[in-house]
Amino acid sequence: MPASTSSPHPGAIVLRGVHKHYGAVHAVDGVDLDIAPGELFGLIGHNGAGKSTLFKMMLGLVPPTAGTLTVAGADVRGRGFRAARRRLGYLPENVVLWDNLSGLETLRFFARLKQVDASECAPLLARVGLGEDAVHRPVREYSKGMRQRLGFAQALLGRPEVLFLDEPTTGLDPMAIREFHATLRALRDSGVTIVLTSHILAELQERVDRLAILSAGRVHALGTVQSLREQHDLPLGVTVRAAEADQAAVGRVLATTLAAAQAATAPQAVAGGWRAECPRAAKMTLLRALATLGAAVQDVHFAEPTLEDLFVGLAQRPAAAA
Repeated sequence: MPASTSSPHPGAIVLRGVHKHYGAVHAVDGVDLDIAPGELFGLIGHNGAGKSTLFKMMLGLVPPTAGTLTVAGADVRGRGFRAARRRLGYLPENVVLWDNLSGLETLRFFARLKQVDASECAPLLARVGLGEDAVHRPVREYSKGMRQRLGFAQALLGRPEVLFLDEPTTGLDPMAIREFHATLRALRDSGVTIVLTSHILAELQERVDRLAILSAGRVHALGTVQSLREQHDLPLGVTVRAAEADQAAVGRVLATTLAAAQAATAPQAVAGGWRAECPRAAKMTLLRALATLGAAVQDVHFAEPTLEDLFVGLAQRPAAAA
């Protein structure tokens, strides 16, 4: 996917002025979104931000109070959505399965519901990492991670065009998470549109094409991670290493330069040097100032703010500023 803040393609998912009210509670309060075919899209927000309600509306499980939602080419309130639903896959946050059925029996049950050929089941279970030793065991003997893999397999039944994943890596170990995201990349590259939520923001940071940050039922920010960093002008982290004899001199130059750039905080001494926050526009000014110190500076490392930094920073700003 090209890095852009808006989709240049007809949307696989299109929301216009979507609201969902529960009495006086506005769970979703005027959301507009375009998600492109073959896009890996992240949806994040604090508890109560409206993510789950938005998911339920996109899946056709609850109707919007106002606005229009089109998913896989069908209006979620139209007659055509019943057929479109067969082209969707969904993995809920809490996977509830029948303990007495085996993994293979469970997947065959979902295959019948989706009118999918049962021959897909065994290869799908292998694809998500459930081998022969697991597929014939009852689900009651499954670990949390194994249940999550089985839930992912049912979401993939029927080769969905659009895939909704709610906290999909819950219970998975690091290797399984890596394999899971490799599978998502392959699906995206084949044209599947994927929408996922996660509270593990570091997990999404380098893996989504774009993301939306929800707050109080509204889209607080939308774009690629890098575009949001630049748009909201979050500072860069900078670490400067110096020999012990030169640390005081390096600290003075660092402090003076950042103060002139109106940095929000002063540099902090750390083992082997200094750490500070550098306003984005002052990066080259700081590098030139440090260059005057010659060999006294052993290393300079700049770090972009993480997605967690971005999320926290935006949460502290009013929604109108987004």
